[in-house]
Amino acid sequence: MLWDWLLDPLQHAFMVKALGVSALVGCVCAVLSCFMTLKGWALMGDAVSHAVLPGVVLAYWLDLPLAIGAFVFGLAAVALIGFVQQQTRIKEDTVIGLVFTGFFALGLVLLSKTTSSLDLMHILFGNVLGMSDRDLWQTIVISGITLITIALWHRDLILFCFDPTHARTIGLNTTLLYYVLLALVSLTAVAALQTVGIILVVAMLITPGATAYLLSDRFEWMVAIAIAVGGLGSVLGTYLSYYLDASTGGCIVVLQTVIFIVAMLFAPKHGLLAKVRAG
Repeated sequence: MLWDWLLDPLQHAFMVKALGVSALVGCVCAVLSCFMTLKGWALMGDAVSHAVLPGVVLAYWLDLPLAIGAFVFGLAAVALIGFVQQQTRIKEDTVIGLVFTGFFALGLVLLSKTTSSLDLMHILFGNVLGMSDRDLWQTIVISGITLITIALWHRDLILFCFDPTHARTIGLNTTLLYYVLLALVSLTAVAALQTVGIILVVAMLITPGATAYLLSDRFEWMVAIAIAVGGLGSVLGTYLSYYLDASTGGCIVVLQTVIFIVAMLFAPKHGLLAKVRAG
């Protein structure tokens, strides 16, 4: 029975593609989510993921790859957040809220003026089951660039996330690291656009890292656990969406959230039950 449950979706080419892409995006988001969890950048990930919407619409109007528009507007949002924060007395979380809601609203206005096949639901919530070969290769390339960049910069990024003051003291360019990490967030949001959409991508950028943070005190193990949570949650979520005939992105995020809740309750050192026993 279980064997049939696993094999039946694999008879369809679109499901094989969806499972592969979901696993890849889940693992890439999981790796980056570890850095974002340590840095406390949940709201920043939300800002970048929402800010790409006007870029997607403009790229469609100009007949350019949607990834280009999304990436440009993601970086523009990051730059604007940094500029407003430096030039005013407004706190970072307030600036982030202002920028990402403004960009997202602009995207909705542009989208409402688009008379085309550009589907709002697919942009907001993903459409991994209907990915074209062009979107598939775009996601693979972006994921590869993100992983290679993290591999090359991981020591500096870890120190920047743990202790930016110490990183600056030993001569690291923390401003550069700040924008490298935000560029990676923007790239990853673009990669996940087809899988879970703009609205849910922030969950994939936060949940695996947050879950792993409860289960490990070492960064190497945290990354490994996050990858397991992100990859497994994405694959099983895609399977569930097939059998439930439900939103694939929604199933992926719900499953990852359930895994987080289990970890929050039963984590050996940092879970709620462990704290009750210790207290």
